[in-house]
Amino acid sequence: MWKMRHLLVCFSVIAFISMGTITAWAAGEKVNINTASAEELTKLQQIGPKKADQIVAYRNANGPFQKPEDLKNVSGIGDKIFEMN
Repeated sequence: MWKMRHLLVCFSVIAFISMGTITAWAAGEKVNINTASAEELTKLQQIGPKKADQIVAYRNANGPFQKPEDLKNVSGIGDKIFEMN
């Protein structure tokens, strides 16, 4: 049991580090969707404070985004907003 938990934690850390490069563009600069604060996320197109808070809440509940398309799992973010960013 302990080994399995330890392995899971190690895998999670490795995944988090490797996925830390998932970014979106905001006015010519990159925003890391796995580490950005809600305030930083509002720099993205069509992302206001409410959607930024939803992104952070989703990330906190589900862990880091594994691929950019996972952002569409957040309520209120569909294909249009995803493609803009």
